[in-house]
Amino acid sequence: MSNSPLVTCTRLSPNRTSPRNHAIDTITIHCTAGQGTARQILNMSHFTGYDPDNGASCNYAVGEDGSIGLCVDERDRSWCSSDRENDHRAITIEVSSEAVSPYKVTEKALAALIDLLTDICGRNGIKSLVWSNSKADRVNHRGGCNMTCHRDFAAKACPGDYLYALEGDIAAAVNKRLEEGEEVTQEQFNAMMEVYLTQQREKESSSWSKEAWERAEAAGVFDGTAPQAPLSREQAALVLDRLGLLPDGGG
Repeated sequence: MSNSPLVTCTRLSPNRTSPRNHAIDTITIHCTAGQGTARQILNMSHFTGYDPDNGASCNYAVGEDGSIGLCVDERDRSWCSSDRENDHRAITIEVSSEAVSPYKVTEKALAALIDLLTDICGRNGIKSLVWSNSKADRVNHRGGCNMTCHRDFAAKACPGDYLYALEGDIAAAVNKRLEEGEEVTQEQFNAMMEVYLTQQREKESSSWSKEAWERAEAAGVFDGTAPQAPLSREQAALVLDRLGLLPDGGG
């Protein structure tokens, strides 16, 4: 299960359940009740500090500037909607909003949210988003409804009246893109690839390979940076040469 290539920053929250116990088939949009970038949202104390009783998290955060942050991997359940069953099946998204009702969001945040939802649906086999103004339809997934709200499960205003009124329009915008199979331009592809490569370069070595990685670094096979970055053929040739596994030249 992958994460969105649209992510511009990552800070994984310890407040999560790994793995989720249900396939992803639902979207739950939240509002932050306070403006900020995706990185600022990810750095909020109730996301960063582990608290099994009152800790919170989300899968993604969308900033007022259109930035997108990863808080909990899609394969894991976030602690976001006051309902475990919902969060096991939903991708939860915190969207930067004003601090007072109706908790309006910026145009950049709304556009980024639609981009993110289109990507999530495409990767997870969600053919269309179905919204209902009926809470009973939403929580019971009647008529194929696959969009829920925090207010469905707790005495909350979230996602705020502004986003709540736009849920149907958001679904329609995403569905239009899914139906059209919107083509990705070369520039968009390059940007997504750069984000992906940056994410890989920033990852630490996995626990199962840490010892071998440290030996390889000590032997001068690698320089000790970006343990999970892709390896090009010229880099592979250099590694083999450093290990003395290439024949001498000259035929």
